[in-house]
Amino acid sequence: MKTVIFPEVLVRAAQLEGGRLEGAGLTVGELLAGLARKHPSLLGHLYYENGQLKEHFLLTHKGSLVNLDGELSDGDEVEVMLATSGGSGVEALSDEEVQRYVRHITLPGVGREGQQRLKQARVLIIGTGGLGSPACLYLAAAGVGTIGLVDFDVVESSNLQRQVVHGYSTLGMPKVESAQRRMQDLNPYIEVVTHRYAIDADNAQSLIQSYDLVLDGTDNFATRYLVNAVCAKLGKPLVFGAIYRFEGQVSVFNLEGGPCYQCLFPNNPPPEMAPSCNAGGVIGVLPGVIGLLQATEAVKALVGLGKSLSGRLLRFDALLMHFNEVKFNRRDDCPACGKTAAENPCLLYS
Repeated sequence: MKTVIFPEVLVRAAQLEGGRLEGAGLTVGELLAGLARKHPSLLGHLYYENGQLKEHFLLTHKGSLVNLDGELSDGDEVEVMLATSGGSGVEALSDEEVQRYVRHITLPGVGREGQQRLKQARVLIIGTGGLGSPACLYLAAAGVGTIGLVDFDVVESSNLQRQVVHGYSTLGMPKVESAQRRMQDLNPYIEVVTHRYAIDADNAQSLIQSYDLVLDGTDNFATRYLVNAVCAKLGKPLVFGAIYRFEGQVSVFNLEGGPCYQCLFPNNPPPEMAPSCNAGGVIGVLPGVIGLLQATEAVKALVGLGKSLSGRLLRFDALLMHFNEVKFNRRDDCPACGKTAAENPCLLYS
């Protein structure tokens, strides 16, 4: 026997007893037709008078779209999906987007609603270098509807060892424009907004407040503390990543009342102790690992999936291929998110 899973709206319309019906058939078409004969109320909803399946239904099998002539084995499940969303307006998923994101939509906990949340989301990526490169590619591929890119720099050949969103064809081009070109080619259904300047105390708040989540791909402490303070004040989740030589760190700050960056690192180290990739180097694959973990945490936060890294610092050692984590809590005396936090955090970092 095989099973067909019907959407709830069709179950109600056809007055079925449940959303999972068992039937027989060597192909998807035979299985559906047999169930329609057994449950005549399905006929008018699934098929035209000429027997053709109505176009607003999609059929999936093992996470992929299938045609009516797709072959089935005993125990297989086929899901019938509506190819248009129940909403209206520019935020609705088009038929083409449903087909593009079908591997997401069939995931437990994501579905059409989760993919809709990604489409409606606005994510700001600060820095389109080592960390921002993989993060922006995978967030674009995932269908985050609006992605803002902040970077003042241009693409240089020394970047290409690790900044995979850029290439030789974009040498000398502003990084935000180079990344935008690749992201739009990867997913034409999203909007990529470029901000070709450095984020500072004068523009941080006005820039960050128009986004839902911020991904930190910066490479200096001053910007990290500034961005964290503004995110803490505005209540914006901040996905943090940092790399040095063969080691990386990832965490999520300001999520649902959780701790912030300054709760974990109250003060930055003195210059002579501050690690720098420019001076110390970084293995090219490391930003890929950390940037993808950041993208994963961003998607989880936007969709509402799983357990986030809020209150946990994930550490990665590439040489040992080892992960461990450090737990931390929100501090009442934190100058960014505590009881005495500044009303205008930009003044602290101007």
